[in-house]
Amino acid sequence: MTAAPNPIATTHLPIFITAPGETDVLFNVTLVFVVACIILTGVIFLTIHSLPERMAHKSKKILLDLIALLCLLALLTHEHLFWFIAIVLAFIDIPDFLTPVNRIARSVESMAGQESGEEREDRSDPTSLEASTADRPRPKKEAIHG
Repeated sequence: MTAAPNPIATTHLPIFITAPGETDVLFNVTLVFVVACIILTGVIFLTIHSLPERMAHKSKKILLDLIALLCLLALLTHEHLFWFIAIVLAFIDIPDFLTPVNRIARSVESMAGQESGEEREDRSDPTSLEASTADRPRPKKEAIHG
C-alpha cells in the first residue's frame, strides 16, 4: 500500500534534495570544500606570518634571530605590532659599524708599534707561546777563533 502524495507538495523537487537512504552529495561536497578552505586559510596565514623571517635570511644572524623572535611573539600573543616591527626590520639593512671601528683600532695600534688585543690574548695561551717561539729563527752561534 503506497501513501498518496501530499496534495500541496510540488511534483518537481530540487536536485539537492535526496531520497531517504541515499547519499547526500551536496553535504559531502560542502564538507570537503569547507575543510579545504580551512586548511588553505591556515597555510596562507602562516606563510604571510613567516614572511619577515624568510626575508631576513640574507641578513646578519643577530638580526635574523631578533626578527624570528618578534614573529614568534606575534604568533603566540596575537599582537600585530610585533609582526609590523619584524617586517620593518627585515626591510631595513642595518649597517655594520663594528668592523670599520675594529679595523681602525688595529691600524692605529700597528702604526704605534703596539700589539693588538688579539695578539696579547694569544701570548697568554701557553700553547701559542711555544708555537710562536718555534717559528722564530734561532740566532747563529758565533765561532770563537783563537
